[in-house]
This record gives sequence, structure tokens and C-alpha cells, in this order.
Amino acid sequence: MRIAIVGAGAIGGYVGARLALAGEEVTLIARGASLDAMRRDGLTLLSTGDDGEEIREYTSPRAVGTPAEAGEQDVVLLTLKAHQVSEMAPLLAPMLGAETTVVTAQNGVPWWYFHQFEGPLADTRLDSVDPGGAIWEAIGPERVLGCVVYPATEVVEPGVVRHLAGDRFSLGEPDGTRSDRVREVSRVMIRAGLRATVRRRLRNELWVKLWGNVAFNPISVLTGGTLASICAHPQARGVARAAMVEAQAVAEALGETFSIDVDQRIEGAAAVGEHKTSMLQDFERGRRLELGAIVEAVSELGRLVSVPTPTIDTLFGLTSLVDAQLEP
Repeated sequence: MRIAIVGAGAIGGYVGARLALAGEEVTLIARGASLDAMRRDGLTLLSTGDDGEEIREYTSPRAVGTPAEAGEQDVVLLTLKAHQVSEMAPLLAPMLGAETTVVTAQNGVPWWYFHQFEGPLADTRLDSVDPGGAIWEAIGPERVLGCVVYPATEVVEPGVVRHLAGDRFSLGEPDGTRSDRVREVSRVMIRAGLRATVRRRLRNELWVKLWGNVAFNPISVLTGGTLASICAHPQARGVARAAMVEAQAVAEALGETFSIDVDQRIEGAAAVGEHKTSMLQDFERGRRLELGAIVEAVSELGRLVSVPTPTIDTLFGLTSLVDAQLEP
């Protein structure tokens, strides 16, 4: 299967390495030092074995700088940050054939959220994640498979990715069907050693992950706190809880359900320990923040279903100023 990874960073590099090691025809799309390193030295995947020893796996998939160089693909896996997709989407056309599947692996509310959605909001486009509908028009929601990403990975240096924990990915069609294409993508990923489960209600799973991110990510940027420290501080925990209650109300107004309550979800975050959220890590590295899909989109959805989100609005207002002061 011809598979292109757009955004061959931590997650993209991990998935690309696993697929290439399994014998798939993988093309990595990257830029700068990462592209130079992968063209020169290939891609190295580091992990830790059961005995504590470091495992080093090497593969040399094709690495290119643009979708035009990649050519038509069977599957395009988007592992960019959500705010980077709108810039890349118009450039993807050379990779998109009549049957090409696009797997979206971004955090937060996806741009295709209302595609094949039942009810009056069907086909609504969200400005917070897809300004002007540019992604919707460039890719086409009919190509999309949604994906929720759980592994923890990091880029050690250009061309070298470390797998820290987890191998689970959830895949789903926007309409919830177990289509031939979603089952085939799942099979390919499973053959590569990734636990890629097909879900009928992927939006629900998106919300469960977003439930924590919408609160802890912006709070961590504003305070520098880890998950454990935010949960242990009564006032910060209270702000997080208020934001999560608002997010839950928005999700339930959209027809989603939660199998645990908000306090159980907070205790789950606390149990992760002294972990820095991905948004805090981006801030510390001077990178733009993934606010649109993770925070602003929940406010936008709240307005669409007439559910107030004052805490989330405040968190977005403050972190958007932080983001505006970062390098573009």
C-alpha cells in the first residue's frame, strides 16, 4: 500500500517507521533539518525493551519535501498539528487520486466534525479549525477517516524518534460504518505492530480525549504546571473542572455521552503524574499553540448549540494572547 505521512515528526515518524519496517511503501513528507536527515541517514526508531535495554530500529523510507514530489497515494496520513493543516491542505492535490483515503490524526475537534452528522448542523463548517472552509474544499470530507492518537513519542534529533509509551490508535468513518477502507487501514496498521481499532462512535472518543485537553492544556501554558500539580492545587483544579463541565454540556447537547464523571476524569489526569501537556511543551519550545481545535472550537460548538462556555472562553482569551507573542 502506498502511504504518505504528512508531517513526519514525533507521531508521524513513529507510524511511518512502523509501517516501513512492516514492508509498506511509505513516503515521508517533511522539511528543514528533518528532511535533510532522513534523506541522508534514513529514519531511526528508538524504544525500550521488556528488559530495559534500548532497541534501535532503522529504516529508509522515501523522504520528500512536497506532496507534488510524493505523487498519488492510496492513504495520506496527516500528522501535522491542527493549525498547520489549513496551510498544507491546498498543496495535497497531487497525492489525492479518486480512491485516496485521508486519515486525520489531529488533537481536538476535527474540521470534518459535521460531515455525515445527523441533525440540523449537518455539514456545518467550523471557522475555528477550518477558516473559510479551505480544508473542507481542498481535501473533501468524503475522503476522511478520523483517528484518535494515544502513543507518547518524541523527536530526539532530526531523523530520530523515540517511542515512549502506548501503541493504540482508534479509527472511524464519520458515519460510523465499518467500511472496507477503514478495515483495510486498520489491518495494515495492525500488521505494523500498531493497535488500530475501528470505532463506530469515533466522535465520542474524540470528546473523551478533548475533555481533559480543553482544560489542562491552556491552564498548563498559563501556569507552567504539570497535570499532577494542576490537579493538586484546589483553585487550578476548580478552574479545570469548570471548563470540563462546560465541555461535557456542549458534547451532550451534540448527542455524545460520557461513561465516567468529571471527577473520575480529573483523577485519571492526576494519576499521569508530573507530565507536561503537549501544549506546554510547544510553548516552551516557542512553537505556536494548537488552540483552535482544542479550545476555541469548543466555544464555537457551544454557541452553535446554545450552551454557554465562560470558563473555556476565558482560557482561550488568555492563551490566545500568549500564542500571539510566539514566533509565527
